[in-house]
Amino acid sequence: MDEIAVSKFKATCLAVIERVRKTRTPIRVTKFGEPIAEVIPPTTVQKKAHWLGSMTGTGRIVGDIVAPATEEKDWEVLKR
Repeated sequence: MDEIAVSKFKATCLAVIERVRKTRTPIRVTKFGEPIAEVIPPTTVQKKAHWLGSMTGTGRIVGDIVAPATEEKDWEVLKR
């Protein structure tokens, strides 16, 4: 594990964090030679599936999808 002095870490913090992110190798921060912190890469996080289209392929068509749900004789509008 690489080590870096706290004063140098303070001056180059963003670059150090970016290096850890890209190389996925941790870096130990020291003060007077004693370790005070470690910068480690984040654990891999699974991206949430986008809700739009998440149910694709799960539906099933049963019966006729064009015909009315009830018989025409049951419609009040047609009983004149």
